[in-house]
Amino acid sequence: MKNLLIRTFLSTIGASSAYLVSDGIARADDWGCEVILCLSNPGGATQYAPCRPPIQRLWRELARGHGLPTCNGVGFSASRPRYEPYACGEGFRLTTRTSDRGAEASCVSTTPQTVANSECDYDQDGGPLSPRWYHLGGQRQCRRYVTRRPSVRSKPHHVDLTIDGIGTQRVWY
Repeated sequence: MKNLLIRTFLSTIGASSAYLVSDGIARADDWGCEVILCLSNPGGATQYAPCRPPIQRLWRELARGHGLPTCNGVGFSASRPRYEPYACGEGFRLTTRTSDRGAEASCVSTTPQTVANSECDYDQDGGPLSPRWYHLGGQRQCRRYVTRRPSVRSKPHHVDLTIDGIGTQRVWY
């Protein structure tokens, strides 16, 4: 029954997982192979019902500090589990600074952003985030690197997974 479910699963996700099939039979003899098959789904590891139990078990094991299970005959590698609780939107990068209040994370724009002209009109300290006048498109604009609060990830743990040279994908849990 398990192999039938895995074959059905493979037929639904298409050729991207064909490397895990030999003569039409999936190598899903154990939990590790099920995990690899499910993680290789471009639609997400839990898109299909047969994948939910093995992936939920994987999340529990990773949360306990264990690594990814193995699957004989399939070349894959995974990074150690990592923890990144904060995220920044596109055009921003996560930075951390330490002060007397402890470490504080923030998002800083990757390029200067246009701000109110009044920010450039008062005396500046000249630091890297200070506003400056720029000449863009024949106009004078006050610009500076903008900081924002980072968002908190609902799934802050991840591993980077590479399967048979297909590429690396980050799996969040």
